[in-house]
Amino acid sequence: MFKIDEVQIELEQAIALVLAENQRVLQAVSSPAIAQFLQAIPTAKRIFVEGEGRSGLAMRMAAMRLMHLGLQDYVVGETIAPSIRSGDLLIACSGSGETEGVVTIATKAKAIGARVVVVTTQAESTLGKIADTLIQLNAAAKQDRSQQQSQQFAGSLFEQSTLLLFDALFYVLAQNMDKSAETLWAQHTNLE
Repeated sequence: MFKIDEVQIELEQAIALVLAENQRVLQAVSSPAIAQFLQAIPTAKRIFVEGEGRSGLAMRMAAMRLMHLGLQDYVVGETIAPSIRSGDLLIACSGSGETEGVVTIATKAKAIGARVVVVTTQAESTLGKIADTLIQLNAAAKQDRSQQQSQQFAGSLFEQSTLLLFDALFYVLAQNMDKSAETLWAQHTNLE
């Protein structure tokens, strides 16, 4: 059984590890790719997000923040998501860049004429090659159990850094779009 003093030490070490790994990944993100992405957001007619599993959960959180900015965005697969069109933007997220459903959706969106932003660990993956804008996160993909890029389990670092990246991008967009906290809050759901 765990002893309280041991738990505190182990938790502090784990927190330090998670924070350090995320900082390393996020500081290595390509500034030109981020600039392209930030320019694509306000010019897109509509924004769609796609990801599976925990990556999909991070994309759902990103979609909520885009909605707070007053942008028209959808989560692919939800019943209210309309058809994607030319001039729209798809943000596709897959650590491996090979998640079959995500690749299929990105391929279809690209063929229709939508712009595709990809977030992945693998630039040379199928999904990475589809991208108009590629945001590569140097984190371990979930199949990588070597612990060379992360001491954490499976794709944890990728999923965490995806969430943190999109929260940071939301902050940058809110500042540049002159959105105050009150303006953002007015977009928040009132049916809770």
